[in-house]
Amino acid sequence: MSKSNYVDFKAVKREVSMVQILEHYGLMGRLQQNGDRITGACPIHEGNNKTAFRVSISKNCWNCFSQCGCGGNVLDFVAKKENVSLLKAANLLIEWFDLKIEAPENDDSSPKVKSESRIRDNKPAKREPSKPSATKPAEPEETKGENKPLGFELKDLEPNHQYLIERGLSPETIQTFGLGFCQKGLQAGRVVIPIHNIRAEIVAYAGRWPGTPPDDATERYKLPPKFKKTFELFNLHRVIKEPSDGPLILVEGFFDCMKLWQQGVKRVVALMGSSLSPMQEELIRMHTNSRSQIIVMLDEDTAGQNAREEIAGRLAKFAFVKVHVFDQPEMQPEHLTPQQVLELKGGI
Repeated sequence: MSKSNYVDFKAVKREVSMVQILEHYGLMGRLQQNGDRITGACPIHEGNNKTAFRVSISKNCWNCFSQCGCGGNVLDFVAKKENVSLLKAANLLIEWFDLKIEAPENDDSSPKVKSESRIRDNKPAKREPSKPSATKPAEPEETKGENKPLGFELKDLEPNHQYLIERGLSPETIQTFGLGFCQKGLQAGRVVIPIHNIRAEIVAYAGRWPGTPPDDATERYKLPPKFKKTFELFNLHRVIKEPSDGPLILVEGFFDCMKLWQQGVKRVVALMGSSLSPMQEELIRMHTNSRSQIIVMLDEDTAGQNAREEIAGRLAKFAFVKVHVFDQPEMQPEHLTPQQVLELKGGI
């Protein structure tokens, strides 16, 4: 199959294993296999630590716990090894292994990267109703508009609340992000997190219940009714003030973002969920270029695992993208130890 701008990333990953990739590069002879795991010195940065590089055969993924500080699937490995985009890596795999992967019949051959969002929850697609797709609304809320600035700031917040201390936030981080426990108003009884637009104007306060909610009716997070989180990227107004020579790290949650910021990773933004909206994608595109690097670092759970490939595929159209895969299930960026963050920064 000739090189194309339309590649089914999922199909490529399904057809090629990490073992095949390592054999293709002639690396298996210097790596050690023990059951499901392959270990050795990292073949990406050519390190000497013989336990830094690890491959899970069953999960078909890899990680470097040394200088690279990253990992992913077969596409991520080839992209890193060849210093190319995920799209280019996919086409290389198709060429190397003579894969027979065809684009869907309705492909119009226009440049795009396949979206896998419809398989996010491993359920049948609900985005293909029986009625003609032309009648589907254009979802204007996702593609245009803006959140209006509040024009006020919440006062008399309690920055020393025990919940913030338990989450490991320092007084400096709490002050920087304007966090505090709110005792009155819409967010009464919650720890509030100011959300800014790109102009550094506060457009909403997210209210986090301090701990496990007491019942199913109490939401973990409360957002103002008219606020559209798909219009914003949390912390972007701070990121654009930082030097642009480092990669932009994309995480899911507020605390993921704040904990990485606290440990010195300043170019980090949060999606406020596990999906990337068109407006969020445009915000990233506006503040990156073809030489920029983006690291997609979502939670190591079902939602994060399914979403990260779709997100990476979209961002790979205009930047170099890597997917970070955690070695432990349910791992989140905020759980990284200072040493792990140091190793991550060393691979950036």
